[in-house]
Formats: sequence, C-alpha cells, structure tokens
Amino acid sequence: MPRRRWELRDRIARLDPDRDHLEIYQLSAGREFPWDYTRALEFALFRTYCVPSISRLLAATGEFRDRPQKRYDDTSLLMAEIATHGYDSPRGREALKVVNRAHGRFAISNDDMLYVLSTFIYDPIEWLGKYGWRPPHEHEKLAAFHYYREVGRRMGIREIPAGYAEFLAFKQRYEREQFVYSETNRQIGEYTVGLFAAWFPAVLRPAVRLGVRGMLDEPMLRAFGFSPAPRWVGALGDLGLRARALALRFFPPRRTSILGVSPRNRTYPGYPADYHPTDLGAEAPAPDFPAEHLRRA
Repeated sequence: MPRRRWELRDRIARLDPDRDHLEIYQLSAGREFPWDYTRALEFALFRTYCVPSISRLLAATGEFRDRPQKRYDDTSLLMAEIATHGYDSPRGREALKVVNRAHGRFAISNDDMLYVLSTFIYDPIEWLGKYGWRPPHEHEKLAAFHYYREVGRRMGIREIPAGYAEFLAFKQRYEREQFVYSETNRQIGEYTVGLFAAWFPAVLRPAVRLGVRGMLDEPMLRAFGFSPAPRWVGALGDLGLRARALALRFFPPRRTSILGVSPRNRTYPGYPADYHPTDLGAEAPAPDFPAEHLRRA
C-alpha cells in the first residue's frame, strides 16, 4: 500500500480529538470516508425508526409517506452544512436554527433526542470498523463524540453524557429497552426501504429491497416486523463491502473534501449553489395536526 495513503490518518493522529474535533471530523467524513459516512448515517437514521415514540411522530407528520426524498435531503444537507462550515459559523448557525425550529414544534422527549444524537456518533464508527478501508483511528472516534456533543448542546439536548464510553452505554441500553415492534415502526421502515429502492432502476428495486433487509440486524428486523432476508443476501453484501474496502487501500488520498457538496441532489439540484440552509426543512404542521405530538407553549 502506498505510504501516502496514510498521510491523512497520520495528520489526524497529530491532532487533539477534543480541541481539534471539527477538523478531524471534516477530514474523516469529507476526505477519508465520505461514501462510508453517507451510507452509515443513512442506516443510523433508519435505526432510530425502531423506537415507537419516534416512528409515531414521523408517521403523524406524513413527511415519509408524501415526501420521503425531500425529508431525506433536508436532514442530510442540514447536517452537512453544520459539519462543512462548523456549528459556530454563519451557515452552521443558520442550519442549526432550521433544525431547532423544526424540532421545537413537536413534543420530543430529551431521551429520544439523545438517542438520535448517539446514532450519529457510534453507527458510523461501527460501519468503519467493518467496511472502512482502514479502521477508524482512536482520535476519529473521540472527535466524533466531541463534535456531536457540541452540536447536541446547540440543539438544546440536555444531559449529554460526558464520556465516550458512557454515551455508548446509554445508546446500547436505550436500544435494548425501546426497540419493540409497532405498526408505525413498520410504516416508516417500509417508506424508507422504498426510498432507498427508488434510487435504482425499476428492474433492480426488488433486489435492493431484499439487500436492505439483509443489512439489518435482528433487533431492527424484530422492531420493524420485517422477515429476514436469506443468509446469502447479507453474506453477499458483506463480501462486496469488504472487497470495496480492500480495493480502496490502494487509492491515493482524496485531495479535496466533498463534505456538503451535492450537485446532483434530487430535491435541490446544484446544491449548495444559490441555496441557503433556510431554504431547507419541512413546512409547519397543518392546523389539524394531532395535538398530542405538538409541544405545548
């Protein structure tokens, strides 16, 4: 493997994961593992739909039923804005305002917010441990924790654990307690699988749906009420991702970051040119929106 393939890893190793967490996260997500971070965060969000209190709210909004692609694009672009420019930059603060305004309309428990935040840290790290072209450096793990902890504070999330292991333990405990089947889990899960399949030609969509099920672990399958895919499906997907990782070891390091670059975005073509974070996000709930899901003034 060419020595220069490790130059960004070596740079990350010289940085401080607490003080330099934003720089490390930008290098990792934008240059070292951009495709992996995108896929891992897709599955991280998918994982949160296994919690009935989360899926009930999402089902009530109708966004996944009526506008799944826009819902996906809004979330991914807003989070990319914060990561690309920094949470205290003008565009980062603007993106956080859009996120906080959207969440502030609804009655969302602090524990649910904490759980979603935790998936953004640990699910990509787990993915990279299995499918990254190299394992994540310890500084990348800690930097992701410190980065999302700062983002969470700016989102008004309370009681964020102070340590990496402590927050991971919270995530694992929450999944054991809250991953139970509900009809809204299944609805949102089916809408999401349909969204993933829609990115491919019609002839491939049945295979994509099967492949997605093959990537889900037993707790997710049970919470969604999905039947498991044949074992060979998951094995084939795992083999393909590991083969990709092996091939990438011989690629030169990426010279420019693609974090926040989405010129072929399905909802916002050419993003970010001529767009601002305030152009993103869902509309306010309709007047007849169920009051049980709205935040009380």
